[in-house]
Amino acid sequence: MRYRIIVSCELDETPKGFEKAIKRAMKTALKAENVGVKCEVNVLITDNEGIHRINKEFRDVDRPTDVLSFPQADLVAGAFDPEMAEFDYDTGRFNLGDMAVSVDKIREQAEEYGNTVLYELSYLTVHSCLHLLGYDHLDEGAQKKQMRSREKEIMKLLRVR
Repeated sequence: MRYRIIVSCELDETPKGFEKAIKRAMKTALKAENVGVKCEVNVLITDNEGIHRINKEFRDVDRPTDVLSFPQADLVAGAFDPEMAEFDYDTGRFNLGDMAVSVDKIREQAEEYGNTVLYELSYLTVHSCLHLLGYDHLDEGAQKKQMRSREKEIMKLLRVR
């Protein structure tokens, strides 16, 4: 298995279908971005309270958000280079980073945007994966356009409704 996606949940119960959807979306995004090495990503499923805590602790932002990405390396968007990634000799894999996602925000945004919960979860997973691989959208310029384009292409591959 090339990609190891480690999903943990700090809620009483992992919402039905979430772990499978996260793994499928993450693996599809990694493959689409030509990540051809053994790698791993850690994913935390939480709620608004949990993601608020993480957002405050690591970004000094005092509010919940939908998804947080914590890349382990400073990669170049669209040009994955394993030489730039962090290799974990214990696992024999490249550690791409961590992701945290809020179940509450996913449900809110799915309703707001007229999507299914699994579509919203898949989209946020793809979005986070791209952040782990060096994509960003800090401005309204070329970087954001590049990232949105890749998100759309990968979501088409997923065929999630």
